Amino acid sequence: MINRVEKLSLLSEMIAFAKYDKEINDVEYGFLLGVAKQLGISRSDFDYLIEHPVTYVHLKSHSERIVQFHRLVLLMNIDQGNQDNSVGIIKLYNFGLRMGLSHESITKVLYLMESFPNKIVPPDVLIDIFKTQYN
Repeated sequence: MINRVEKLSLLSEMIAFAKYDKEINDVEYGFLLGVAKQLGISRSDFDYLIEHPVTYVHLKSHSERIVQFHRLVLLMNIDQGNQDNSVGIIKLYNFGLRMGLSHESITKVLYLMESFPNKIVPPDVLIDIFKTQYN
């Protein structure tokens, strides 16, 4: 299980990712707030993170890094108004590398993402991709 510092770091990273193209819109805010609640972070702490990011903490658990990558994939694709996702894809790829995920797995997820409805890769498919590369 991840600790509070790691949870705040995850949220801060997701907020930074959501801000890559502009301010956080209502749909992104709602998604991020849902993740905060899932992680046990209060709304006031979440709102504070929006203006005051915390330092990145590298997750030790490979499975937690995969879950975080999946959250970022979901976050990137909830804003359907953004048709040109090339900057988002590059940013997502770099976030995945920084987390220590294999570039082959990241590339495969980004490639397969195009074939799924709303570009949302199902969790079991994503896990299989990373499991294959991890072994």
